Amino acid sequence: MSVGYVLAGFAIMLALMLLGLPIAAAMAAVGIVGGMLAYGLPFMNSIAPVVWGVHNDNLLTAIPMFVLMGELLLRSGIADRMFGALAAWLGRLPGGLLHTGVGCSAVFVATSGSSVATAATIGTVALPSLHQRGYPMHLSLGSIAAGGTLGILIPPSVNMIVYGSITDTSIGQLFIAGIVPGLLLTGCFMLYIVAHSLLTGDARRETAVPLRERLRLLKDLVPPAVVFLVVMGSLYGGIATTTESAALGVMVSLFFTWRSGRLRWTLLQHCFVQTAKTSGMILLIITTAFVLNLTISLTGVADTMTQWVTSFGLTPVQMLLALMVFYFILGMFMDVLSMMVATIPITFPIVAHLGVDPVWFGIFIVLMCELGMITPPVGMNLFVVHGIRPDRGGIRDAMWGAVPYVLIMLAFTLLLIAAPGIATWLPAQMRG
Repeated sequence: MSVGYVLAGFAIMLALMLLGLPIAAAMAAVGIVGGMLAYGLPFMNSIAPVVWGVHNDNLLTAIPMFVLMGELLLRSGIADRMFGALAAWLGRLPGGLLHTGVGCSAVFVATSGSSVATAATIGTVALPSLHQRGYPMHLSLGSIAAGGTLGILIPPSVNMIVYGSITDTSIGQLFIAGIVPGLLLTGCFMLYIVAHSLLTGDARRETAVPLRERLRLLKDLVPPAVVFLVVMGSLYGGIATTTESAALGVMVSLFFTWRSGRLRWTLLQHCFVQTAKTSGMILLIITTAFVLNLTISLTGVADTMTQWVTSFGLTPVQMLLALMVFYFILGMFMDVLSMMVATIPITFPIVAHLGVDPVWFGIFIVLMCELGMITPPVGMNLFVVHGIRPDRGGIRDAMWGAVPYVLIMLAFTLLLIAAPGIATWLPAQMRG
C-alpha cells in the first residue's frame, strides 16, 4: 500500500472527528472501509474474533475498576480534607495556595487516574478559596488545569493501560516509569509558581499554621496514600495482577468512603452509573482501535510507514523531535484518548524500529497527550476549570494561565529525550 493512501486514510479519519463524528465511529469507518477495499467481504469475518478478543482481555478489566476507584474517592469528600491538609503545609511557600492546588492534584491523581476528574474535583475545592483570597484568576485557573494533566502520568493511569494494551507493553513497568517524571513535573510546576511570585513581587503566603495542627492534619492524607500503596504494592510485590490490584484499590476506597460516613446507596448508584458510562466509552474506542489495527496489520500500513519514514535517515532523537511537533499540533484539535488510539499503531512501529524503549515511549506519548489537555482550542482541562470558576470571566483567563505550563511541559519533554533515564531508571531498578 502506498504512503499516499495511508496519509489519505489518516486525514479522512481526522476530518471525520473534527466534523463531530464520534471517535469510535470515525475509526471504525476507516478501518472497515479500508479492510473491505483491500480484501472485500471476507474481511468482515475477521472482525468478530478481534472484538471478542478485546472484550475478553483480562487486562482491560482494570479500566472500569480504576474508574470506579476514582469515583468513590471523588464522592467521599476526601479531596476537601486533603486540600486543607496540604494548604497548611504548602501555604507558606511564595505563591501560597497555588502550590496547594498543584500538590493536591498530584496526590489526588494517584487515586483517580483521570485528568478531567482531577481538574474538576480540585478546581471545585480550590478555586473558591483562591478567588476569596484575591489570587489572580488566570494564575489560579492555569495551575489547576496544569495540575490536572498529571492524572495520566502519575499511576495508576487509564491511558497507560490503553497504551500498554495497544503496544503489548507491561502495564506494571509503565506505572513505575511514570512516578519519577510525575514527581519532577510537579516540582517544576511549583518551582515556576515560586519564581513567578518572587519576580512579580506578589509572593503572597498564607497564615502560618502551628506545627501541632499541621501534624494533626496529616491524617487527611492517609486515604490516598493507602490506596496508592495498596495498588502499587500489590502489583510490584507479585501479590496481584493489574486487574486484581485495581480491585483491591476499589475495596480500600469503599472502606474509606464508609469511614467518611457518605456510603449510601445513592452514592453507589451514581458511582456505578458514571463508571459504566466512562468505561463504555473507553472500551468502545479501544475496540474500534483494534479493528483499525487489524486493517493496518493486514494491509501492511505499519511496515509501509516505517520504511517511508526511515528512508529519510532520521536519528531517534530527530524522529522524537518531529513527533513532538506532530503531537503538539494534533493535541490542539483532538482529545487524549482519540489521539493515542489513532496514532500509536502507526508511530510505535516506527520508533520501535529505531530502537526506542517501548516503556520510555509510553511516558513520552503520555506527556505529549497531557499537553493536549491544556492547549486551545480543544484543551479539555481549560474548559473544565473555566466551567467551575467562581466569577464570570472569559475562557481567555484559563488559556493564558496555562501557557507557562505548556512551555514547562515542552521543556520537560526535551529533558526526557536528553536524559531517558528519568523514565527508565526506576523500572530497571524494579526489574533488578
